[in-house]
Amino acid sequence: MSETNLIILSVKDFFTKQMLKYSLAPFILTIMIMYILFFVVAGIGVESLGQMQVQTTETTMQNGIPHTESISTMLEGTAIIQFLMSYAITSWIATFLIYAIGSFMVLYASIFVAVIVIGFLTPFVLKELQRRHYSDVEMIGYSNIITGILSVVKWAAIMILLFILLIPFYFIPLVNIIAFNLPLYYFFHKMISFDISSNICTKEENKQIHYFSANKIRLKTLALYLVSLVPFAIFFGAIYYVIYLGHTYFIEVREIRNNVK
Repeated sequence: MSETNLIILSVKDFFTKQMLKYSLAPFILTIMIMYILFFVVAGIGVESLGQMQVQTTETTMQNGIPHTESISTMLEGTAIIQFLMSYAITSWIATFLIYAIGSFMVLYASIFVAVIVIGFLTPFVLKELQRRHYSDVEMIGYSNIITGILSVVKWAAIMILLFILLIPFYFIPLVNIIAFNLPLYYFFHKMISFDISSNICTKEENKQIHYFSANKIRLKTLALYLVSLVPFAIFFGAIYYVIYLGHTYFIEVREIRNNVK
């Protein structure tokens, strides 16, 4: 099947009644989790800005003799924001940083959360795909809950480590775009490919697929990750990702098993 036909077939499957029902869950759950995280992070941020000491130095002349006086002021709560916003330059910088950092954090957090959420729905989506198109392909699977949890923890730890190791590259224009996204793409790729393969293949079949089709799988997950960078795309398209890659794995497994016969 050509890639164009595969994309079209995935779109048709996505707009079926059952798949649209499944697509509501990642949307609702991710929005709820992000809503809670927003207030948690906002609360921490406000608390950290609870106090800030501002020290200024003023020099005056009295009888020709200079007198230097230091003034220390403690700003609390909203007074800090008022202080920052009272000057055009600090106001612009503060506003830019708040929106820029906040937008990036919300976008990346939404991708991370959505990938976790769709993992719980993947078996149901794949079973529906099997019923519609691959009744001849048995879903065997090779994982269990403990293995899955340990894998998620391992990939999350590696992602965090990559974020730390790549800090020097965050200050290089253009290179920082790759540096920012590489750790999260790593986690995205590992999670979504594991969720699908562990429900369809045997462990040996998964090794064969990744040996012969690793680059093809990476290109597909990279394309899906880039789509996820569009705001809100991950909320509505998460189930489509599973459908699209699910077709890919079902076709690969079918070919492997037919060649064995």
